[in-house]
Amino acid sequence: MDYYSRRISRLIEELSSLPGIGSKSAQRLAFHILNMPLEHVENLSSAILEARKTVKYCKQCFTLTDEELCPICGNGNRNHKMIMVVEDTRDLAAYEKTNKYEGVYHVLHGAISPMLGIGPNDIRLRELMQRLQGDVDEVIIATNSSLEGETTAMYISKLIKPTGIKVSRIASGVPVGGDLEYIDEMTLLRALEGRVEL
Repeated sequence: MDYYSRRISRLIEELSSLPGIGSKSAQRLAFHILNMPLEHVENLSSAILEARKTVKYCKQCFTLTDEELCPICGNGNRNHKMIMVVEDTRDLAAYEKTNKYEGVYHVLHGAISPMLGIGPNDIRLRELMQRLQGDVDEVIIATNSSLEGETTAMYISKLIKPTGIKVSRIASGVPVGGDLEYIDEMTLLRALEGRVEL
């Protein structure tokens, strides 16, 4: 039996399809949206549509941006000779919150996972290797401490070592099995400062 009208039910259904949003959270969000001033709802829907239509990958590091180059890659004050490799844009944002890392990034958009059928060609490794043909001194591998993250780190290390570029891995301090986006800035900073060469 439906408790709500068709349009309310559809709004709840669409919201519950978002990751991390269950049916109760979707209901709360739906009723919050329905009670918002119409102008705020229009601004929210406009921001969602505009972001979806205009956000693309940075042509250098492959993070999400609405420009050709993201603000980090376009910043001449950053150390472009040091590249931190992360699994996704949320990991990049987590490191940026430390306000200590001054290099640039490379976003893989995933990790090698044979169990899920994700191989080296399914993530942005080819693009990373192309970047390394430029003037790069160090690659910091900051993939998650999961089995997939460790597998990816070892694979990248084996690819890069023959080039003579220094390869390091973030230090432990990041718990095994933990995702970078959920870790506090102090732990991330300790992991960055305590990185070791692979």
